[in-house]
Amino acid sequence: MRRRSGMTLIEVMMGIAVMGVMCVSLYAGFVYGFAQIRVSRENVRAAQILLERMELVRLLNWDQVVNLPGYVPTTFAAPFYAGNPTNAPVNGFVYTGTVQVLPAPVSETYSNKLQMIKIEVSWPSGSLIRKRQMTTFVSEYGMQKYIY
Repeated sequence: MRRRSGMTLIEVMMGIAVMGVMCVSLYAGFVYGFAQIRVSRENVRAAQILLERMELVRLLNWDQVVNLPGYVPTTFAAPFYAGNPTNAPVNGFVYTGTVQVLPAPVSETYSNKLQMIKIEVSWPSGSLIRKRQMTTFVSEYGMQKYIY
């Protein structure tokens, strides 16, 4: 008769506890995974914005680079989502950035013919402010001289 009897209350409670721990672990894994995907998407969009601005600078000749604020805004804002995305959330955020033209940090004789362009973008991500930057050098006698 004992072999046909059901589980005791303690066995049932232990089974429920094990299932509870498994469900909480599964939920935590999903939350972590989705957070990592969100941060990765934000980083990819930041890289796209930086590359877009850098490509704009590549099209300029030396005179335009030296007088950059007249040709390219020194500050900019770019949305995370496109103008009319399919499933855009209501609380989309904006990337803000700066474009700086600085003297090149070199001590050679040609240093006055070389400029450093630094583009930086920042955005809110949860409770953090994340930043990325891209830097390049432009020479007076560089590629722009041969294109035009």
